[in-house]
Amino acid sequence: MIRFAALLLFCCAHVASGADTTAGRQKVEGFLQGLTSLQANFKQTLSDRAGEIVETASGELAIRRPDRFRWDYREPNQQVIVADGTRIWLYDSDLEQVTVRKLDATLSATPAMLLSGQGNLQDNFSVVQTSQEGAIQWVRMEPKRDDTDFKWVRLGFDATTLKFMQLADKLGQTTTLEFSQLQRNPAIDSSRFTFTVPAGADVIGDAPDRK
Repeated sequence: MIRFAALLLFCCAHVASGADTTAGRQKVEGFLQGLTSLQANFKQTLSDRAGEIVETASGELAIRRPDRFRWDYREPNQQVIVADGTRIWLYDSDLEQVTVRKLDATLSATPAMLLSGQGNLQDNFSVVQTSQEGAIQWVRMEPKRDDTDFKWVRLGFDATTLKFMQLADKLGQTTTLEFSQLQRNPAIDSSRFTFTVPAGADVIGDAPDRK
């Protein structure tokens, strides 16, 4: 789960022609246009190279653009991932460990920043495929940077509602996120995007000095 954040079903799919990737790009850009915040519950599954599910998790996601998000994993383990506008904080309660890194250009082409960032979609991603699977329209994108940990990301839309995010890493594993109770542009208190290191937790990485 932490590895996904540091980066976030192919049955009976109809693959669109290359010309229709324009429609996919417009679908994603239309969803991002005017998006200032987002809140949803999520279920996450991790599948191995053979398609077998090896890990499941669930929790709540909150986003406020630009560059602020919070993933609260509730089950099976409590973990928190917070982007506060300048840094990403990853806290594992079982390990009592916090990992910190700065938000920089290398994170601009990650799935998490696709939803919460402020950059132009075409600056960081190439839309390579649009497909229809039942009621879900999928848009598949690949990062333009070579220094990312994933190969592609797909967004699945039910009409105008984002229902799925799916990404494949370079180890052949696939992470699928299914969203529910998604709210577009809700009011979210800014304190949710501030992370306070718990007492006794070890801090690894580029954290600011604490007094």
